[in-house]
Amino acid sequence: LKPLPDSLQSHSVKKATMLSAALPGAGQWYNKKHWKIPIIYGGIGACVYFAVENNRQYQQFLQAFLDRTDGDSTTVDPYVGIYTDPAQLIELQDTYRQWRDLSIIIGVAVYALNILDAHVDAHLYDFNVNKNLSLRLEPAAWRMPSGGAIGFNLQIGFP
Repeated sequence: LKPLPDSLQSHSVKKATMLSAALPGAGQWYNKKHWKIPIIYGGIGACVYFAVENNRQYQQFLQAFLDRTDGDSTTVDPYVGIYTDPAQLIELQDTYRQWRDLSIIIGVAVYALNILDAHVDAHLYDFNVNKNLSLRLEPAAWRMPSGGAIGFNLQIGFP
């Protein structure tokens, strides 16, 4: 079977994908899956928040390290009584930088999943989901030449 030409299709997969790529959630709106939009923006918003916060912490510990190691006794970092060894400041810098980078990577993944979700939903938009679809799993016994066998019988019913 050949798919219908784009001019005859009622729902465009390409349009849903492009909308979601241009504006996260727009493809879900086009596919009439409005409930997914807060999840998308919640995921992207959380990633942006953690990226900004971890970057702020990274910059603070970087500046504290620079202040402590500049050789000038008049510059004092706010962690002078808390972290006595400059190596601790470097370790904290590395930790917050890694967390910032991870937040960015997860944010990009959420954005990509938003596009993928819109694309797949658009493909399944016209898929017939009937209430008569059924799945039945029941125990079964079979008689075999070497003896009997016990297992399960799976029946899938389509309307």
